[in-house]
Amino acid sequence: MYLETDIIKRNNVRFFGNGEVTLLLAHGFGCDQRMWDHLIPYLENDYKIVLFDYVGCGQSDLSAFDKKRYSKLCGYAKDVEEICDALELSNIIFIGHSVSGTIGMHAAIERPGLINKLIMICPSPCFLNVPPDYMGGFEKQDLEELINLMDKNYLGWANYFAPIVMGKGNDDAFTQELENSFCSTDPGYAKPFAKATFFADDRYLLPKLGTPTLILQSQDDSLASVEVGRYMNKAIEHSELIVLEAKGHCLHMTTPEQVACAIGEFLG
Repeated sequence: MYLETDIIKRNNVRFFGNGEVTLLLAHGFGCDQRMWDHLIPYLENDYKIVLFDYVGCGQSDLSAFDKKRYSKLCGYAKDVEEICDALELSNIIFIGHSVSGTIGMHAAIERPGLINKLIMICPSPCFLNVPPDYMGGFEKQDLEELINLMDKNYLGWANYFAPIVMGKGNDDAFTQELENSFCSTDPGYAKPFAKATFFADDRYLLPKLGTPTLILQSQDDSLASVEVGRYMNKAIEHSELIVLEAKGHCLHMTTPEQVACAIGEFLG
């Protein structure tokens, strides 16, 4: 059993900002809380902000890594729940990038009352193609090859994958920032998170989600297409889909002002 101070240290939790409403910002695979640096200036004057790193990422306590726990997304959702308990938080606004949208969904369903509203940035409940009803964007063999590349040449994988994630037309500095984030994550922790992310099929959870949800999608995203956003919007009863005129999978980095505006309108 972790003490509250242990969890804050374990997940490198930081909190700051003003306002009555608390935002918990959850980073995606291969990233850490630094990926929110571009968005925070647009939010910190109006909201309290909580940042953290999942165990195995960023400046988290790597000794706390449990391969079995973190082989599934529900293990990462447990991090979210324990952080909220340690800070005595409830009715928060959860903002999750990419796979953290799904992780937030796990937490919201598992712990009713913990999350008041859920904001998903470029989410996907399943990256796999499951024809004929669902096309997540990737064949299983392609994802297996991507995971194998992490084993054979991790730096090469980071160099290959970062431009795909960031998308064409964005500043090269963003791609380099993402690649640096990938490279700073130990492959021993990155690979389990990658497998949990890319081989999960959590579509079955979508109809169970009763939390008001905002889905922010990019009009051109190689990892999570607009069609995936529409699928989620249809399956989640209390959801809203906004497709931003932007490219790539990291809207909180490339178009933070648009993202902040959409968040502000959704939260009222």
